[in-house]
Amino acid sequence: MTPKLGPLIEAPEILVAPGVYDAMTAAVAEAAGFKAVYLSGAAVAYTRLGRPDIGLSTMSEMADTLALVRDRIDLPIVIDADTGFGNALNAQRTMRIYERAGASALQVEDQTFPKRCGHLSDKTLIPATEMEGKIAAMAEARREDTLIIARTDAIAVEGFEAALERGERYVAAGADMLFIEAPRSRAHLKQIAGQFENRVPLMANMVEGGDTPMTDARDLEGLGFSLVIFPGGIVRALMRTAEDYYTSLKTTGSNTAFSDRMHDFKGLNERLGTADMLSRGQRFDPGTATG
Repeated sequence: MTPKLGPLIEAPEILVAPGVYDAMTAAVAEAAGFKAVYLSGAAVAYTRLGRPDIGLSTMSEMADTLALVRDRIDLPIVIDADTGFGNALNAQRTMRIYERAGASALQVEDQTFPKRCGHLSDKTLIPATEMEGKIAAMAEARREDTLIIARTDAIAVEGFEAALERGERYVAAGADMLFIEAPRSRAHLKQIAGQFENRVPLMANMVEGGDTPMTDARDLEGLGFSLVIFPGGIVRALMRTAEDYYTSLKTTGSNTAFSDRMHDFKGLNERLGTADMLSRGQRFDPGTATG
């Protein structure tokens, strides 16, 4: 049974969902004690494609990744559904496929397709009426307690007040949570919370070097937000580590100089649970059975 996100969102403490992009990063996040994860479309584009977040990832690539993550962890998974990958019928299909693959919540946005990262410029939006139709269509298609997180990118395109207006319309259309992307200031964050707090759960997005000032979870909780994601932080951390690692290997011809920043073979297998899996597998091997 797919873990439910709703009870965690309803709790008084803000839910922190780190970004993941595959089963390994999801397992590490679970081991670190997080209660939910965010499967970032941007992070999948960065790592699977080696490309920027400009709408190149497909729905099937995301669904495949989601299924692998769900097979590895027991936490609720919030997945980036981009624009629903098309019109309302496409959004319905995305809901059905992601739901079957193990999503606990889908985040859908009001950009045109193909979309681009919410912290890049030159975005374009679909009419609010079309987005309202997508939300309603997704709600009709779902078969479990899968949450619909409605995102608007209107701040960068139509202005802050227009973003608030779109938020009102999306909540009325049936969104379970609201995500107003890329507020430019703490004052914007505070105004969003002031308008929607106690009416609908609110999500915030922290992007290192993005348009929104970095704000910690406790501060966002005090403002009235229920969920905060850090979608691409793990990729930025691993990219920096990878650059340092390959530079070291090229320079020295060995991993010795980098060994204090790596797990060795044993350490990696301990974290992957190799011994436990081999032990469990022996129960199904007739050659190792005892009588």
